[in-house]
Amino acid sequence: MKYSIILAIVATLGLSACEKTVTNNPAPVAAAPETVVVPVPVPVPGPTGKAGTDGATGASGATGATGSSGDAGLTGATGATGATGTTGTPGTDGSKGDKGEAGKGGDTVIVVPPK
Repeated sequence: MKYSIILAIVATLGLSACEKTVTNNPAPVAAAPETVVVPVPVPVPGPTGKAGTDGATGASGATGATGSSGDAGLTGATGATGATGTTGTPGTDGSKGDKGEAGKGGDTVIVVPPK
């Protein structure tokens, strides 16, 4: 802390001891004598002349030639018919079920198979 106070005092004394430079502005330059502008006569334009005639129209360009059409392609050949498959062998008959028992009377239940 004591060093910072000493440093501040030395810096203040060092800056106040500097010599200040004084600058003098140069004296203003005397104005040049006033220039007199002399008006120059301007010629007045004459009347406008009459319009000229239109020029000739240019010739039309030639029409370009039409291109030729290309040849039609050939039709492809028809493919051969495939071979017919062989006929399958007939299936065998299934075995027969046992004969059902005679009814004993009572309630008859009919079961309808699902579709």
